[in-house]
Amino acid sequence: MNHHFPLPQGGELLLRRYPRSAQHGLQAWEAADEYLINELDNQTWDTDAPLLILNDAFGALTLALHHHQPISINDSRISELALAANAQDNQLDLTGQSLTSLTPWTEQTPGLVLMKLPRTNAMLEYQLAYLSQIMGPDTLFIAAAKAKDIHGSTLKLFERYIGDTRTSLAWKKARLVFSKRAENKPASDLPAPLAWPLEGTDFNIYNHANVFSRANLDIGARFMLEHLPGNRSGHIVDLGCGNGVLGLMALAQNPDATVTFMDESYMAIASAKQTISHNLPSDTARANFVVNNCLDDVAVNSAELILCNPPFHQQQAITDHIAWQMFVDAKRVLSAGGELWVVANRHLDYHIKLKRLFGNQTVVASNHKFVILKAIKTS
Repeated sequence: MNHHFPLPQGGELLLRRYPRSAQHGLQAWEAADEYLINELDNQTWDTDAPLLILNDAFGALTLALHHHQPISINDSRISELALAANAQDNQLDLTGQSLTSLTPWTEQTPGLVLMKLPRTNAMLEYQLAYLSQIMGPDTLFIAAAKAKDIHGSTLKLFERYIGDTRTSLAWKKARLVFSKRAENKPASDLPAPLAWPLEGTDFNIYNHANVFSRANLDIGARFMLEHLPGNRSGHIVDLGCGNGVLGLMALAQNPDATVTFMDESYMAIASAKQTISHNLPSDTARANFVVNNCLDDVAVNSAELILCNPPFHQQQAITDHIAWQMFVDAKRVLSAGGELWVVANRHLDYHIKLKRLFGNQTVVASNHKFVILKAIKTS
């Protein structure tokens, strides 16, 4: 696997995906990153103004341009950790700022904005609205993605929020998007979180732009809710909580327990906080919210029940290493007799992983598409 990211002026960066224990033959950058960096040799911008980079998954852009002290905006704790680890490997100091997707902009107008397109149009729309508030007509703005991910609807969003937009020729199946801020175009308000009622309850579920299945209840979570354990005490963890729907119901059905909501997305944790504070305001003292990579730094033997609806992708790549890390971390964090409950597509064969790791697993429930598995920490 190639870990050496070439720089246009010569030299290279050592770049690896994060976490380091799960490379799975995947490269820490893509052609769109190379295309962006190479294109800058053909462009001029105000280098005295801030350089802003959005959605830099593993630090390729930020580290290649570290001498400009870029400001990086990301919604991913894993991406933050990847950037720090790759900076250390390359003996580079991160002198610029790192902001989350929900951090207000307090700097002067940026001279250059680079964006890797986010996975969803909802997040793209949010970020373009954000940029409409901080960019000026002289800001150079270039976005990049795989050519197959840039559609007519994508370009219409750039035109709606920013102004005149054009694309480059394709290179290594990647394409660039150039958009210029129109002088007479007013700034756009940030899209508000979506809220929808949780059927069968009086609850409303809140979803910021980057939350998985933000427009409705995903069918895996729906199945888990039908079988959620109740009347438990101690510490419950909603691992990979998203909008917090599992933890919300765990909090409601287990009045003697505390619930920690944990996700690597800042927007997910903000959504879960809003979901709990709106629906169970008198129970917020029993709820904790943590942005984290799986269960990093969570104390050993500190939880009695962990609920998990694991993702099966990282950025654009399909992979099961995040689920595996969740399971390994869960075994460490559970106390003796503690339980890990997992809902997943049947074809993913997580029962094999759980049996290997815990020495046991039980099918709690199953249907034609999903299975709920339980593993118990026996020692």
